[in-house]
Amino acid sequence: MMEESLPAFAEKPTTLLSKLGPGLITGAADDDPSGIATYSQAGAQFGFGLLWTVIFTYPLMVGIQIVSARIGVVTGHGLATNIRRHYSKTLLYAIVMLLLLANIINIAADIAAMGDALRLVIGGPAHVYAIGFGALSAVLQVMIPYTRYVRILKWMTLALLAYVVTVFVVRVPWATVAVGLITFPHLPWKAAYVTTIVAVFGTTISPYLFFWQSSQEVENLRAIPDARALKYAPTAAKASLDRIKVDTYIGMGFSNAVAFAIMLTFAVTLHLHGITDISSSAQAAEALRPIAGEFAFTLFSLGIIGTGLLAIPVLAGSAAYAMAGTFEWKNSLQDKPAVAPRFYAIIVLATLLGVALIYAPIDPIKALYWSAVINGVVSIPIMAVMLLMAARHDVMGALTISRRLKILGWLCTSVMALAVACMFALA
Repeated sequence: MMEESLPAFAEKPTTLLSKLGPGLITGAADDDPSGIATYSQAGAQFGFGLLWTVIFTYPLMVGIQIVSARIGVVTGHGLATNIRRHYSKTLLYAIVMLLLLANIINIAADIAAMGDALRLVIGGPAHVYAIGFGALSAVLQVMIPYTRYVRILKWMTLALLAYVVTVFVVRVPWATVAVGLITFPHLPWKAAYVTTIVAVFGTTISPYLFFWQSSQEVENLRAIPDARALKYAPTAAKASLDRIKVDTYIGMGFSNAVAFAIMLTFAVTLHLHGITDISSSAQAAEALRPIAGEFAFTLFSLGIIGTGLLAIPVLAGSAAYAMAGTFEWKNSLQDKPAVAPRFYAIIVLATLLGVALIYAPIDPIKALYWSAVINGVVSIPIMAVMLLMAARHDVMGALTISRRLKILGWLCTSVMALAVACMFALA
């Protein structure tokens, strides 16, 4: 069983690439098609005025994701199992059910965006493409063992480079960008500005990322023969925790660099041409076409498909890990479906429900809004519980988190709480 205490763990990655894994994939999955829509809207509506948010959230993301990864590698269990063992089951059930709901809505938005993006590039029925992408994602997760699948996901992060390349295709007034970064927006902020800040924060710091990275650290343990959690092999802690730092710093840095590139692209194209309303990533690509040219449009559209293929497994997988940890099911992408049937059933069900939601009479923009609301609300108690667990010796042994991580984690929690309060105040 995945959540059983694993049998000493030592890892000595010798190259930078070998140190990258859960952190890189988690960071890249954060830039999913619905996130792309948020960053596009921020750039189109406010120009350079929200670029500072990407820099501000970087240390917060790093801090909280390192905490989630440490919990996994130190205890040998995912977040759901640790919450079940040490806190109220009522709290756990509420968190996991809301996480599942938000993830399914996100899956639906991402699959729909991928179908629309392929339609823009080659023509044809977007809904049929969406069904194909959903089926492909589910089949890959079910049929390919973890050690091979994680290598595929790692290389799929390169799809995000499409957005970095796009920045160099359009003309960017770098001197003006630099001034915008160091000039803090004047108070008082308008309601639309605050709402977009909340959307960026909610997109950047999401609960499914916590569950995914923590569980992937446990998967890494399982993939190493005779490995066990660092709590029971503290002499191996330094190499492992150093690897997590490198992985997470680079992964979150990559994520925010891409977010910055997307926001900047739409600031220097659509915003300067008076187009300030973007409701989806596919619409963003289409609006980019007459202004930035065919090459930028094609890059952006293919990037939507690539990031979606990366994000959907993370969304469905994190929901499955959370459910399995809650109800003590076997759960590992290394296991065959016959060994962990309920775990794989959640992956397939979450993906299929996401596909079905595309056909429901629901406004996709409102669905994304409520998904952001749910993510924002749920992230606060999850982060608080994570920080409390990571400071407990009965949970972490001698490997409790440092004061620096505590400060970063609680600052992240406070910022999200403030963002959610602003969201409800402006609703």
